[in-house]
Amino acid sequence: MPGRIVLATFLLALFVVPAAAEQRCGWLQNPTPGNWTLSDADGDWLLSSQGTGRQAEGMDIIPDITVRDFVVTNPPDHGYACACLSVELNAQGTRIDRITGFKQLPLRKCDADPNLSRPE
Repeated sequence: MPGRIVLATFLLALFVVPAAAEQRCGWLQNPTPGNWTLSDADGDWLLSSQGTGRQAEGMDIIPDITVRDFVVTNPPDHGYACACLSVELNAQGTRIDRITGFKQLPLRKCDADPNLSRPE
């Protein structure tokens, strides 16, 4: 019985303890209204998907990225930039659930990373 209590306490702690924020850097893409992804060395991370209601908490932290070092792919104001985001992933580490920080970088920073391919 005491073993079950310890196990139950441990499992509860997994759900109560907030995830640690980690930094992810790469191409921040907003190709169409409401659709946002971050492509880094580990793959593509969905931030927001129009029509599904799926949106990472903290999207409002991301400022207007079109004002500097931005590539327009879908006029007038959709495209991509280079950025670092502080994020919290879901328990499985497969999805960004929360954005806690943002910094836009010069495009050359992502271009210089051999693990990143510029979006098409």
